[in-house]
Amino acid sequence: MYSPFHQLRKPVNQQNGLENVPQFPAHLVPGRTIAAAAVNEDSCEFGSPKYFALCGLGGIISCGLTHTMVTPLDLVKCRLQVNPAKYKNLINGFKVTMADEGARGLAKGWAPTAIGYSIQGLGKFGLYEYFKILYADLLGEENAYYWRTSLYLAASASAELFADIGLVPLESIKVKIQTTPGFANTMREAVPKMLKQEGVSAFFKSLVPLWMRQIPYTMMKFACFERTVELIYAHVVPKPRADCSKGEQLIVTFAAGYIAGVFCAVVSHPADTLVSKLNQEKGASSVEVLKKIGFGGLWKGLGPRIIMIGTLTALQWFIYDSVKVALSIPRPLPPAPPKAKSE
Repeated sequence: MYSPFHQLRKPVNQQNGLENVPQFPAHLVPGRTIAAAAVNEDSCEFGSPKYFALCGLGGIISCGLTHTMVTPLDLVKCRLQVNPAKYKNLINGFKVTMADEGARGLAKGWAPTAIGYSIQGLGKFGLYEYFKILYADLLGEENAYYWRTSLYLAASASAELFADIGLVPLESIKVKIQTTPGFANTMREAVPKMLKQEGVSAFFKSLVPLWMRQIPYTMMKFACFERTVELIYAHVVPKPRADCSKGEQLIVTFAAGYIAGVFCAVVSHPADTLVSKLNQEKGASSVEVLKKIGFGGLWKGLGPRIIMIGTLTALQWFIYDSVKVALSIPRPLPPAPPKAKSE
């Protein structure tokens, strides 16, 4: 599959001091956020079904692992959102949870978290790579470069639309376990109870609010990350990317991911609160919840979520790029102006 992002290359005299470095064929050195440390054959063709499958695998590992790791923080964040009278702040939330349920209580909801966000990661990253190439092909080389931010936004929104359909049943189970005292301690207990009380709708009633949370979040996550990486290498890193060690490049990846994560948390937090409240209160609608908690209530738990999402996003990009390096997945160079425009 053709993509302007895979083909664009700067003229030799604009390659950040790479004039004296041997230039290898594009299919051998397709570095994206992490430049290849050595020239190796790629494990698959760029834009092939195997390429998208391996990108999806990277998404499974990065999203499933990181979300499961921060389950305790996510649990306290959800409880701050749905019961601010009992859980005053982040530290108090941990203390109250530990006092009520012990250390094991902090792990509630880990199973649906691991499964749900692994499914979501598959769609989020795999489909993002697919839609990015598809839309770039439709726009053409020149437009794909000059409209690349809009392209990142459109590709990530399209990917998340489908990824959330796989996430929403597991997210509903997770939130129910974490925010409804005495309802269930495990996924096996929660599922039959939810089916009995509300039917299948219990697992999908929060899909629209989830889209409201996740689509803006993912658009910010990918577009902000892609452009932040460009800016860091252009204005912050004191040497060309090719001269940076693999570790230094991964630090850039982590930093750009954290910056993107902070913005992600802010734009998606009101909808995140709405999702938590909907899954806590049986039979409630979005309008009823909004009337009950008011505008201010939508921002409860923002501090913990910034910490959680900033760390999550940074780790996800770090792990995702590490997987691409480990599996020799093609990583196109950052986009550069088409030759006709840059000369």
